[in-house]
Amino acid sequence: MGNVASVTARAIVVAKAIIEVVRFIRDSHMRENPTLRNINHARNGHEYSQRVVLEARQEAEAARQDADQARRAAMEAFRQAAEARRQVEEAIVRLEQARGQAGGSPGIDADNSQFRADRAFWLAQARQGQVQTSEFNLEYETAFSETTRGIEISEQRSLAAIEEDIERVEREAEAARQVAREEAERARSAQKAAERITREASEKMEAAKHAQQEAEARLREGIQPIIIPSPEEVAAARAKVQYQDGLFHFAVAGVSGSGKSSLINAFRGLHNKDVGAARTGIVETTSTIDRYPDPNPRNPFVWYDIPGAGTLQQSDWLYFNSQGLFVFDCIIILFDTRFTTTDIAILTNCRRFQIPTYIVRSKADAHIRNVMRDLGYESESDGRARRTELYNAAREQYITETRATVQRNLSEAGLPDQRAYIVCNTTLLSTIKSLTLSPKTIDELELMRDLLEEARSRRCVP
Repeated sequence: MGNVASVTARAIVVAKAIIEVVRFIRDSHMRENPTLRNINHARNGHEYSQRVVLEARQEAEAARQDADQARRAAMEAFRQAAEARRQVEEAIVRLEQARGQAGGSPGIDADNSQFRADRAFWLAQARQGQVQTSEFNLEYETAFSETTRGIEISEQRSLAAIEEDIERVEREAEAARQVAREEAERARSAQKAAERITREASEKMEAAKHAQQEAEARLREGIQPIIIPSPEEVAAARAKVQYQDGLFHFAVAGVSGSGKSSLINAFRGLHNKDVGAARTGIVETTSTIDRYPDPNPRNPFVWYDIPGAGTLQQSDWLYFNSQGLFVFDCIIILFDTRFTTTDIAILTNCRRFQIPTYIVRSKADAHIRNVMRDLGYESESDGRARRTELYNAAREQYITETRATVQRNLSEAGLPDQRAYIVCNTTLLSTIKSLTLSPKTIDELELMRDLLEEARSRRCVP
C-alpha cells in the first residue's frame, strides 16, 4: 500500500506540473525555432569543409600546371643559355679572325700595286722621250710622296677599324656571357621553383587521396555522408508540413508498424476510431506526412505522423532529410520490438542539429503480457494474487531489459546515453482524456511533462 501511495503521489505532482506547463505555453509568446539556426551553422561548417577539400584539389591541379609550366620555363632557359654560349663562341671566333688580319692590310697592298703601275708608266714615258727627266723626277717624287701618305692613312684607317671591330666583338662577347649567366641563374631558379611546386602538388594530392580513401572506408563501414539541407530544402519542408511560427510542431517517427498513429491519437486525447483521429492499421498506412492539430484550439500543438522508415520507399539513412525532420521542434523516436539503424540515423541527425529527441517504446501492455506468459502465467488457472505477482515481475523485467537495450545500442552507435520512455497508448490516453491515473502507469506522465517543458524552453519567451 505504501508503494502504491508513493506512486500515486508522484503521479499527482507530475500531473500538476503538466497542467502548469500547458497554462504557461498558452499564455506565452513564441520565438523562432532554433533548429533552423543550428542548420545554418551546420551547413556553413559543412560547406566550409567541402570548400576546403575542393580548394585543396584545385590547388593541387594548379600546382601540377605550375610545375609543368616551370619545367617548360626551365627547359626554355636552358635552351637560351645554350644559344647564348653558342653566340659567345662565334664572337670569340670572329675576334680571333680579326686579330689574325691585323698583320697585313689589304688597303696597303692595293696602294703599292697602284704605285708600281704609276712608276712603270712614267718610266715608259721617259724612255720614249715624251717628258724630261727632271719633270719625271719631280712628278715621281710627288707621286711617291702622295702614295706614301696614302699608305700611312690607309694603315691608320685599317688599324683603327680592326681595333673597333675587336672592341665591338669583345663587348658582344661580354654581353653574351652576361646573358648566359642571367639565363643560367633563371634556369636554376625555375628548376628550384619547379621542384618546390612539384613537391607541394604531391603533398596536396596525397592529402586528397587520403581523404578520399577515408571517405570510402567510412562508406564501407556503413557510415553515411553528412547531408546538410539547403535553404531551398528547408523552405520546401516548412511548406510541406504547413509550418507556422506560432505553433509547436511535434513529429513522431520510427519504423513501420511501431504504433506512431496510435501514440499521436493518445497525445491528442482521441481513440483510434474517433473522428479526426490518425489512421491506424496492421500494415503501414501512412505514405505521406499527416498533420494533426490538437483538438483543443487553445493548445498550440501540432502532431505529425511521419511515414515509417525501413521500407522499400524509405531507406534508413535518407529518412531524416527526405521527410524534412529538421524543421520540427521535437522528435519522438518510437520503436516497438527492437532498436534499429533507422532510429540511430534519426538520433545522429537530431544531435547534429541539436533537435530534442525522445526515445519511446510503445505497446508496453502487450509486451508485459508476453513476458508474463514467458514466466509461466496461465490466465485460466492462475488466481488474482498469482497474476499480480507475475505482472509486477514481468513489468520490472520488461522495463529493465528495454532500458538496457537502448543504452547498449546508443553506446555501440557512439551516441550519449538518454532516457527511454516506456508507455502504453491506452494508459496515456486515459490519463490525458479523463485525467485519471492508472496503476499501470510507467512513463506516460513523465513523457508528457518533459516533452512540453522542452517545447516551452525552446520556443517560449520568458
